[in-house]
Amino acid sequence: MPQPHLTTSAFEILGPIMVGPSSSHTAGALRCAQVAASLMEQPVESVRFVLHNSFAHTYRGHGTDRALVAGILGLATDDERIRDAFSLAEERGLAFEFVPGEDNEHLHPNTVDIEMRDRAGATCSVRGESLGGGRVRLSRINGIDVKITGEYDTIFVAHRDVRGVLAALTVHLSDRSVNIAFMRTYRTERGGAAYTVFELDDLPQGADLTDLLESLRAHPEVRIATLIRVPGAAPARTGTEISPSFTNAKELLACTKDLEGSLGAVMRAREESLQGIASAHAAMAQVIDAMRAETTAPIEHPARSLGGLIGGEAALVQQGAGSLADVLMGAVQSNAVARAMAVLERSAAMGVIVAAPTAGSAGVVPGCVLAAAEAVDADDEDVAEALYTAAAVGLLLSLNASVAGAEGGCQAEVGSAAAMAAAALVELNGGTPAQALDASSIALGNLLGLVCDPVGGLVEVPCQNRNAIGVAAAFSSAQLALSGVGNLVPFDEMAIVMRDVGRALPSSLRETAKGGIAQAPSACAACAACSKA
Repeated sequence: MPQPHLTTSAFEILGPIMVGPSSSHTAGALRCAQVAASLMEQPVESVRFVLHNSFAHTYRGHGTDRALVAGILGLATDDERIRDAFSLAEERGLAFEFVPGEDNEHLHPNTVDIEMRDRAGATCSVRGESLGGGRVRLSRINGIDVKITGEYDTIFVAHRDVRGVLAALTVHLSDRSVNIAFMRTYRTERGGAAYTVFELDDLPQGADLTDLLESLRAHPEVRIATLIRVPGAAPARTGTEISPSFTNAKELLACTKDLEGSLGAVMRAREESLQGIASAHAAMAQVIDAMRAETTAPIEHPARSLGGLIGGEAALVQQGAGSLADVLMGAVQSNAVARAMAVLERSAAMGVIVAAPTAGSAGVVPGCVLAAAEAVDADDEDVAEALYTAAAVGLLLSLNASVAGAEGGCQAEVGSAAAMAAAALVELNGGTPAQALDASSIALGNLLGLVCDPVGGLVEVPCQNRNAIGVAAAFSSAQLALSGVGNLVPFDEMAIVMRDVGRALPSSLRETAKGGIAQAPSACAACAACSKA
């Protein structure tokens, strides 16, 4: 089976660059719909979205409804027209409806069934799951359980389950020197509808790919043959060694010794191995530019959020720093908090942000890194190294725990972001790799058990203030580690602890807006008056 640690890019952790307010509920939802629509041969004419679990409870406040429609229309995650998806759908003749489904503990917390009809009258039903940080998985097609994540280049074929079809399909691939990494066939019954998923080591390009797909479609028992590209996934390449490679903190530390470098240096080398030096450099430059914009524009030009619960708080913190910083947070941390809060304001107004690792926690890493970089007069190379350090920690948490609030509560979002930022701060201040991981472990422990309880299902309150607290946790954790204060529980164990605590949280405290602050009388009263248009 594909191994995600081999193909997950640093920029899936420091990203996607997206329109807010939620990486799992906005960017992930959009990608689910985008991939579903790619299975249709003609443009989709009507679509019905059945939302389950967390999606069902918060889809309006998180912009999930607009994102799903935008995905069907083919918009990208950073397209600011997502906010206007409903009017765009009307212009293009796309009919849509949303149906909240019942809670089902056997389904992923962020699940949507997408029932489509295209202009030729063909129909298709796809179940998509948003896994956090913009990553997605298709788990059902037309009632048949599948598993499609995009970790390999994937060709999807719908056909009848009759003798000789699979042999013919594999011959078409073999004749074109295409090697199959994995092949799975799913069927309703013997002789009935079947679906075969080919995950390929190498994909033909241009005319060769077109010729391959046309040859597959020409088989009399084949109904659909299409390439599935899952946005945000970097397909693996057999024969291309991703080096250095690691799946836990112990292995990551060993890599730093081999390279005689920092956590960031290891992650940078891994990324350059994955996508090439020039491509990695360009991607990081894009992230840094986006982070600078998201952390400053809302301070200079405050705007109310989509729900109306926040807007202008970042500017207030910045203004108050002159009289308060010396005796409270200090100048650098005050700057970091203002920047972090600014990101949440931009996100909640459906502006473009960098999910790092999620939209709900997107302010912590850029707030900390950019404020600290200014204070120590760091250049862009130093900033990049610090962000690669943050990405390394985020990758470990994605592999061994979770960064999705619907899976692990806010500890998985703001907690993970604080751990990433703490390691980056150690990096910027000349600490060792071991100190960086100690800082991350301290930050995780300090935010352990933090629940996800968005008021009204909006990524506004308490999310914005929690980003500020994430900054504080990152700064204090970094200072402790740099001062020589270690942590009894090492990072790898702390990640497992966080994962298990998240699983123990009831669903009411995992992004459903059914518990915690979201159910306080004042919050409910504010929600009754807030705008969700």
